[in-house]
Amino acid sequence: MPIFAAKMHKMINDLFLDKAVSDLFQNIEFQDAPSGLYDPLRYMVAIGGKRIRPRLCLTTYSLYKQEFTPAILQPAAALEVFHTFTLIHDDIMDRSALRRGHETVWKKWNEDTAILSGDVMCIDSYKRMIQAPPAVVTQALALFSKTAAEVCDGQQLDMDFELRSSVSMEEYMQMIGLKTGVLIACSAQLGALIGGADEHSQKCLYDYGYYLGLAFQVADDYLDAYGDQKVFGKPIGGDILNEKKSWLTVKAMELGAEGLSEALTAPATTPEAQAAKIASVMAIYNSVGIAQAARDEIARLSQLAMDKACQAGLSQEGFDALSRFAGGLVGRAK
Repeated sequence: MPIFAAKMHKMINDLFLDKAVSDLFQNIEFQDAPSGLYDPLRYMVAIGGKRIRPRLCLTTYSLYKQEFTPAILQPAAALEVFHTFTLIHDDIMDRSALRRGHETVWKKWNEDTAILSGDVMCIDSYKRMIQAPPAVVTQALALFSKTAAEVCDGQQLDMDFELRSSVSMEEYMQMIGLKTGVLIACSAQLGALIGGADEHSQKCLYDYGYYLGLAFQVADDYLDAYGDQKVFGKPIGGDILNEKKSWLTVKAMELGAEGLSEALTAPATTPEAQAAKIASVMAIYNSVGIAQAARDEIARLSQLAMDKACQAGLSQEGFDALSRFAGGLVGRAK
């Protein structure tokens, strides 16, 4: 059982958090001209998303403070703006046509526009991060910059893996820790940092976010194969068609699935061939029980996240808020 602090202030409730995040991105502004550069930014913000990172940042901030001001709202927005920048560039690298059920920026405009708009979105994220309180802005920027570089490291590893015939589970977990885990971890620590938490609590919340990020990525890999396209927001089987080393692929290889390499690398240039390729790989996944293995791993990583939250010295109310956040994030894959 967690050891809770004896008493803390009354937290901001979930409905208020939801409204704060919604208002933040409904009112977010980018400069008007040149429109060819900034319209894609407005487009990406408008098509929405789960806003996981700013929501988590505001959640951990609310463990310590009761009022949202620009000094937390703008850094929280910076996390989503930076994440959106990575999506714009990732979609080019992955040749993805859809994002959240809408055309990706490079498909709607072109690759050059997507590259440049992504660049300016990254810069915009720093303009927002420097609005953190003066007492902690240096720490906030150091955390954010370290995280940004690690995300790029993770993306490079992901691309490197595409050129290899096999990847170990240890290597895969390191990659998703960098590509996905660290930004969610940064979000959790940033809210606590700006809220005034001590270093121990910040570290516990960073670790909570990191393990939750791992669980989220495994869930994302799982849903790419086993999810509902209408809910998931992009075509099912994309990782299979792109021959990506997902958690499912790495685990299936670890379990000795026969014929997986051949099925993954089979050419598929027509819609019929693509459907057949997805079905073939899915049959191999099912033969070694990958769906249940993925759900078990999501549960394991989620529990590790909550174990870290137990160590942060929170009130029962604070712990419950983090538990609800974790459940909302990975519950879609249960």
